[in-house]
Amino acid sequence: MAPKAIIAPSILSADFANLGEDCAKTIERGADWLHVDIMDGHFVPNLTFGPPVVAKIRTHVDRPPQNYGKGTFDCHMMIAEPKKWVKEFKKAGCDLYCFHYEAAFSSAAESPEGTSELKTSPRELIRYIHDQGLLAGIAIKPATKVDVLWELLDNPNEKERPDMVLVMTVEPGFGGQKFMASELPKVQELRKRYPDLNIEVDGGLGPLTIDQAADAGANVIVAGSAVFGAKDPAEVIAVLRETVDKRAGKL
Repeated sequence: MAPKAIIAPSILSADFANLGEDCAKTIERGADWLHVDIMDGHFVPNLTFGPPVVAKIRTHVDRPPQNYGKGTFDCHMMIAEPKKWVKEFKKAGCDLYCFHYEAAFSSAAESPEGTSELKTSPRELIRYIHDQGLLAGIAIKPATKVDVLWELLDNPNEKERPDMVLVMTVEPGFGGQKFMASELPKVQELRKRYPDLNIEVDGGLGPLTIDQAADAGANVIVAGSAVFGAKDPAEVIAVLRETVDKRAGKL
């Protein structure tokens, strides 16, 4: 049976003039996690926000009582040098640090101002994130083949194995894009090989596309405008959850 549904609305679609309260209300309305999109203008051609904003939001949303619990800040790091920011985002209130596979062969420096001629790797970065006491996720863009993840997911060393895989169903960088069903075979293959893995999908998800994602085996659902832009966000969250949980165990 696939893991239970986790609904993680993307705060990129929240009311930025009232961000803390909007995020708190979304958790009250039934969301499990908050998906926090961090973009640096280098890895993707857009900028969002950094640790100070995340820290302020954290004051409005209680820390989860356990790993994967309600209130988890699922930080999707669309940045060119992910190792540099792990400690800063931990201090800001991040619970799950999800970096991109494509950015994982970058500087091994451990601070934003640091420099290093050494390069990190996905395996080393996962270990480093775990050593900081955070959950580690790894994301792949549409152009990246899913089989690059097998070596990581088959690693017998739990410290070097990701806790979650994020399959992008749009090109990362901007909200409101059209759902790319072409990426769902990656989800299907992941679910077939790893029945207990948390598999997240991000991009174009909502009531009209959730069936396809759930059928493929995704259980962590990122939805931005579909939740924050809805007349009744609680109803949308409930529909997303029910659809995923109904399909759990059918693969």
